[in-house]
Amino acid sequence: MSGHDIRSTVRAEPDQVLTDIADYVCSTEIESNLAYETAHFCLMDTLACGFQALDYPACTKLLGPIVPGATFAGGARVPGTSYELEPVMAAFNIGAMIRWLDFNDTWLAAEWGHPSDNLGGILATADYLSRQARIAGTDPLTMRDVLTAMIRAHEIQGVLALENSFNRVGLDHVLLVRVASTAVVTRMLGGTREQVINAVSNAWIDGGALRTYRHAPNTGSRKSWAAGDATSRAVRLALIATTGEMGYPSALSAKTWGYYDVLFKGKPFTFPQGYGSYVMENILFKISYPAEFHAQTAVEAAMTLHDAVKDRIDDIEKIAIETQEPGVRIIDKTGPLDNPADRDHCIQYMVAIPMIHGRLTAADYEDNVANDPRVDALRNTMEVVENTAFTKDYFDPDKRYIGNAIQVFFKDGTSTERVAVDFPIGHRQRRAEGIPILKQKFATSVSAKLGDRQWQQLDALCADQEQLAATAVDDFMALLVV
Repeated sequence: MSGHDIRSTVRAEPDQVLTDIADYVCSTEIESNLAYETAHFCLMDTLACGFQALDYPACTKLLGPIVPGATFAGGARVPGTSYELEPVMAAFNIGAMIRWLDFNDTWLAAEWGHPSDNLGGILATADYLSRQARIAGTDPLTMRDVLTAMIRAHEIQGVLALENSFNRVGLDHVLLVRVASTAVVTRMLGGTREQVINAVSNAWIDGGALRTYRHAPNTGSRKSWAAGDATSRAVRLALIATTGEMGYPSALSAKTWGYYDVLFKGKPFTFPQGYGSYVMENILFKISYPAEFHAQTAVEAAMTLHDAVKDRIDDIEKIAIETQEPGVRIIDKTGPLDNPADRDHCIQYMVAIPMIHGRLTAADYEDNVANDPRVDALRNTMEVVENTAFTKDYFDPDKRYIGNAIQVFFKDGTSTERVAVDFPIGHRQRRAEGIPILKQKFATSVSAKLGDRQWQQLDALCADQEQLAATAVDDFMALLVV
């Protein structure tokens, strides 16, 4: 990809990718009522994931200031805690909590990811700005501003992912969190169009994290805090840009040294559509199971088969699992699974647990459950293959299905029915079925960690979309801290 003569010192005009993102966050109004309604539920769901993560010491040990004592009175607050931090570290805290259990929303295309990861940077910045505004005697941001930023961040991350596969070149999807968060946070901080371009250029220049921490033999807990790292880095880049620090207009297209040539095999990004509100409107919620999304329908199918196999585990000869091509590529695993991060990205493990126990919770990835010898015995009977129809429907922009099918064969020659599920309960086509479960997830996750009166106020506020949107961000955050 040649965008500029390597010998010339003349700076090129900004790459179109940079200007399109800047124009979107600076000039495009969000007019979709469906996007705002979905963002409201996304906020509840994302907070639920963060509050659940507080039950896990592996997560909470990473929370708080960067070094002991580095708190910031009047800074951004971290839900479910008493921490007040400068916004960069607050973004890391919130982002790590959100992603820890692999239970927040998902976007699946050529690249996949979790756009609600961006809430770490958005919420931390919004609370910081609102509290500083109170000190200065000016108006704080409202939760409508937060929802708007969420819609825009979802859209940037999701549209970039539609036809551009970063995992195919070994890079992790959290780089899209960094890009999206950088754009919207720079604008939230009052950044101009030029400053947004400068900030986003720096986000691309950061390159991308290697996916090796998501895959055997290196799967580990970094995948649970990588998005927090990305969204916090975005806040740092946004703050730098708003000081007037320069950007790099051909960060993507510069010959030899730009992103395309260095990290994307010389290919420029492609886009089937512009930026609007499509991604938020079609986001996938992980409502029932904390499982990597390509396996969500496999878990549903396994739950359906539980009654038929729970008393015949030792009699199983083979379990046939049909999935999409990305499912085969990233979560089909054999051999030892060393930690929870390994297990929640193994389709065989995520099928075995519901077949044995009739459930799949975050606690089921811990050692005390994984050490049950029946788990690996079942995994050893499983054959995972690609179903090309599932793959086709996965990439179809009018469907975005995530199909899986399971059938169990017994040693005596009998078998169960083949159970196929095209799209999970969090899919847009099952939204009416899923929202009551999402609300229950929110209540179960949050209520026990707050005082009764505090929870009642929060619950009532979240039940009224107009009232929530009109609420000052700092007032909303006050209902989340302990």
